[in-house]
Amino acid sequence: MITPEDGKEVLKCLAAPARLSILELLHASGPLNVNDIADRLDLPQSTTSTHLNQMEEAGLIRTEVQKARKGSQKICHAVHDEIVISFSSPKETVDEAIEVAMPVGLYSGYDVFAPCGMCSQEGIIGYLDNPDTFLAPDRMKAGLLWFTRGYVDYQFPNNARIKGAEIRELELLLELSSEVPGTSDNWPSDITISINGKPIVTWTSPGDFGDRRGKYTPDWWKLRGSQYGVLKSFRVTPTGTFIDGVRVSDTCLADLALLEHRSIRLRIEVPETAKHPGGINIFGRGFGNYDQDIILRLKA
Repeated sequence: MITPEDGKEVLKCLAAPARLSILELLHASGPLNVNDIADRLDLPQSTTSTHLNQMEEAGLIRTEVQKARKGSQKICHAVHDEIVISFSSPKETVDEAIEVAMPVGLYSGYDVFAPCGMCSQEGIIGYLDNPDTFLAPDRMKAGLLWFTRGYVDYQFPNNARIKGAEIRELELLLELSSEVPGTSDNWPSDITISINGKPIVTWTSPGDFGDRRGKYTPDWWKLRGSQYGVLKSFRVTPTGTFIDGVRVSDTCLADLALLEHRSIRLRIEVPETAKHPGGINIFGRGFGNYDQDIILRLKA
């Protein structure tokens, strides 16, 4: 989701018909190299390269270098399935936001299955692929945790209830990816988000990304390991639930019983019943492309 203020580079890119055609092609055909894109759209190779460089700078595509018969080739991937432009209303600008940042290692409960593990900015925490490591006190320092199946629970203070304020909107912001030994761009995983025991949405992560080092991922973390995820916004309003501004279900604030509890309980889960049980990476401060913890934002 972008706004006219922070999305100027994206809007500039989308204004060119050739770049829109490139995005349509990548969505229809999957990842392609520069020569294939140029041939299919009947564009000069130099012009195609210029368009792709500008699109990568705007965050519309990502590229990776792969070996070819002669030398190497640049493979281009579409980053987003949808781009939403948000025009904030005057009412939204005056809403009071109550925000809490929760470190990824500060979970209140868990039940996870190997392969699994945690690490801080300094190194691995405990033992890899041993769920008992999730009991380690050093988990408080974790900036990245991962597991194949199961869940982690977090308990946020219900600060709106403490202040006696009416909650108009609840939003979660966190960076997520699938989890596979090594990495794979094509490794879907169904990740379910629940609030106060109520599943609000299941989002399918497209893959486990390792084509380049995450912006904040420390240098000691091996390049063949998960490097970054996708920053997702899960928002619940009086009328429904939204992912990145797109309405996905009828689950609304009234279903979460927020005023009945002192805390707001979050569960992040890859359930046994998932159609795509591709594991999960949860990126926190010091890892991935966004230097942040799990954010819970209440608008009152």
